Amino acid sequence: MILTEKLSRNYGDKHALIDLDLRVEPGEILGFLGPNGAGKSTTVKILTGMIRPSSGRALVAGYDVVEQPLEVKRRIGYVPETAALYDALTAAEYLELVACLHHLDAKTAAARREELLELFGLGDAQHQRMSEYSKGMRQKVVFAAALLHRPEVLFLDEPFDGLDANTAAVAKELLKRLADQGRTILFCSHILEVVERVCSRIVIINQGRKIAEGTAADICASAGAATLEEAFSRLTGVRDVGLVAADLLSALDRT
Repeated sequence: MILTEKLSRNYGDKHALIDLDLRVEPGEILGFLGPNGAGKSTTVKILTGMIRPSSGRALVAGYDVVEQPLEVKRRIGYVPETAALYDALTAAEYLELVACLHHLDAKTAAARREELLELFGLGDAQHQRMSEYSKGMRQKVVFAAALLHRPEVLFLDEPFDGLDANTAAVAKELLKRLADQGRTILFCSHILEVVERVCSRIVIINQGRKIAEGTAADICASAGAATLEEAFSRLTGVRDVGLVAADLLSALDRT
């Protein structure tokens, strides 16, 4: 479970996150949406123990992220938008390192590593240096590392970025099955069609505040919109996308 109560974070005079109340139940995939600079990354960094909140409280898997950060980190998996990998290592070596950090025994770690690398189509390339990997291959390694220790809670930030269509389809089905097992999943993405298909509930934040919550249908109805994309644009104050595109074309024609 993920629970926040009046969670806030300031960077000097800038209020990046303001009194966020959030609850994600076991077995739920929550789509966490917002425009650039809305506070999504700040929220995820707090919940994964990377930064401390300025005020408020956050619990992940029943543990306080400030008071018990190691207990939180033992129970979470994280796929960041931009992952830093050790290019000199092979995928197998990297997952072995991750397994050691989570104190998995060697037999269990080896079995899970082989299973995940095969699932993501990296079995034949697992002993190749990651400096030679494509963006999609690197994303598969990050995904595998997040799942290796079978976390209770998953944080996914643009997890399908760089994945081919077949792998993305497998990953989507995997997320649904993990939720069926009772895992809690926070899913951040700018691809609203994917969010609509994968997530059971959606929260939208803007300028650090929660502005909408519910199913995709609920949010569309409350915004008077036909699609989630249209509802998102209206709720976050974006001008009509057709007008924006027309203005951009006009600007290009003048130069």
